[in-house]
Amino acid sequence: MAGATSEIVSAAVGAASLSAAPWTVAERSCGMLASPNPPEAGPPSANAVLGAILAATFVALPFYVIAVEGALRTARREIDDLEGVASTLGAPPLTVLRRITLPRLLPAMGAGLALAWARALGEFGATITFAGNLPGRTQTLPLATFLALQSEPERALALSLVMLAVALAVLLPLRDRWLPGR
Repeated sequence: MAGATSEIVSAAVGAASLSAAPWTVAERSCGMLASPNPPEAGPPSANAVLGAILAATFVALPFYVIAVEGALRTARREIDDLEGVASTLGAPPLTVLRRITLPRLLPAMGAGLALAWARALGEFGATITFAGNLPGRTQTLPLATFLALQSEPERALALSLVMLAVALAVLLPLRDRWLPGR
């Protein structure tokens, strides 16, 4: 059992970190998953909330994965040793995961979640590609800001300030994670 969790997560990280995955395949897959139309009905219309969620997840996931991978690589020897001791003492694999591995990864998981959220908050290209830009349905703040910038600059500024305020409200409480001693 020792290191099995680390090996599984490292393998998943390696697969997820391959950014060379063709965007057309991702677009087609997300479009089909988010589409209310069956595939035989022609090109998928991904104008659904699920399309926006999938787009944000697809773009932001590497930020989360890289943060967790870094923590695993840093604490790998310690986690392997502790997992080995726990399994030697008869701890079931789920207990080892819950009591040893996850507590050591929680700070990195939180940091990765904050980074991924910040990336997803400002997502523009994948959202418009996968989900479209339907006001009140799939239009996100970055898309609304872009449209407002073309005709109503004051509204665009207000929307930008809303995004900035939301980002600061979430990230400032986490600043001690990156800036210890302040």
